[in-house]
Amino acid sequence: MELRDYIRILRKSWVLIVLLTLVAVGAASTYSILQTPKYSATSKVFVSTQAGATTNDLAQGSSFTVQRVKTYSDLVSTPLVLLPLIDSLSLDITAEKLAKKITASAPLDTSIIEITVIETDSARAAQIANAAADSLTAVVQTIETPEIADAISPVKLTRAQEATVPTVPVSPNVPLNIALGALVGLAMGIGLAVLRETLDTRIRTERDVESVTDVAILGGIVFDPKAGERPLIVHVDPRSPRAESFRTLRTNLQFLDVGRTDRSFVVTSSIESEGKSTTGANLAIALADSGLSVLLVDADLRRPKVHDYMGIDGTVGLTDLLVGRAELKDIVQPWGKGKLFVLPAGHVPPNPSELLGSARMVHFIGEFNRTFDVVIFDAPPLLPVTDAAILAQSVGGAIIVVASGRTHKNQLKAAISALENVGAPISGLVLTMLPTKGPDAYGYGRYGYGYGYGAEEVVEPTTRKSRILAKAGR
Repeated sequence: MELRDYIRILRKSWVLIVLLTLVAVGAASTYSILQTPKYSATSKVFVSTQAGATTNDLAQGSSFTVQRVKTYSDLVSTPLVLLPLIDSLSLDITAEKLAKKITASAPLDTSIIEITVIETDSARAAQIANAAADSLTAVVQTIETPEIADAISPVKLTRAQEATVPTVPVSPNVPLNIALGALVGLAMGIGLAVLRETLDTRIRTERDVESVTDVAILGGIVFDPKAGERPLIVHVDPRSPRAESFRTLRTNLQFLDVGRTDRSFVVTSSIESEGKSTTGANLAIALADSGLSVLLVDADLRRPKVHDYMGIDGTVGLTDLLVGRAELKDIVQPWGKGKLFVLPAGHVPPNPSELLGSARMVHFIGEFNRTFDVVIFDAPPLLPVTDAAILAQSVGGAIIVVASGRTHKNQLKAAISALENVGAPISGLVLTMLPTKGPDAYGYGRYGYGYGYGAEEVVEPTTRKSRILAKAGR
């Protein structure tokens, strides 16, 4: 992935990332609140030796002290020191459990032993730290004293710092826990977002298509939540951004396959509900608006929809033409004010694939090409049935409609393979249902729409002109 891919993932999944961060912060806060506060008290013991007055004696005594300090600090957590401490403070605890609460350390190259006690009771923490220093002093005094009469210990331990009662707990560290929780939640959110994006095989942008195939992308159709209510957007609202995208597709199609004498195309898709029928119908209207004579053929003999979208009678159509029950001139219906003609599917036959691959179908395809400038065939999806592949082989050009956020990469690969296996040429791809907002929006990082083709921007100057004329008395 490139840097812009990660930025797009963050923009796309920011809600998930923020949510996990807040959950982690809440968990850390709850954990900190439920934890029992613990206090730390520290006492310090200075270790010295009884040395001579000469410089050599002092150096030897200092070296001996530093060596002994590490040994004495290890004695603090032994029963030899802790049992007298427990008796002196009348503690109801074993030496083993008390040893887990006491730590002793000696800073490097020093004669200081630091005894730290962590307890839930601040006063008791200070008492234990001071008692541990006294008990260690007594134990070292006993151990280091030679077993001879009137002997004295060459080592002397002196309390250098008395432990005071702490007022601020050392645990839990609420700010630190919250910061760590936020960091962990943020990392989990980003990791989950990247993982979800990596495992998501759906096609959403042009870059996803380019990672699957090098077939040209003819255009993109933006998503319209009211597409079900107004499928023929080029006719109903010709100045809308979605209608403009169909006109862009028309322009690209006119410059496609310049060497082909026949301008006929099969509009199909990988799976159902990708917008192939509405794409074919709107493209046909846009081509007719440019002055071309266009024939829109409903070749989906399984679930025909063109007659519903175009508002025409679909009882007689292509099926009747192929079985010889009707003549072409009798079933082709003109539509609109331009040169658009529609051939509905007619009755649903029991053998759609055989009809579309028949010699009569090949004959009528040639007849369509001789009669009309452009012929658009609306065919079934490629993966469920073979109708579109068979038809595209005879027509000579296929346009695959790919729905953003619905079609998976492996489905597009399989659809392309279905056409390539029968030798059907692929003219290009059309992305539909492209989002208009967010990081995956059509035009994100490019110009996109917004040049002012909306109806309200056209009405505004007209209204202003009428006001000026009204004031002039004209």
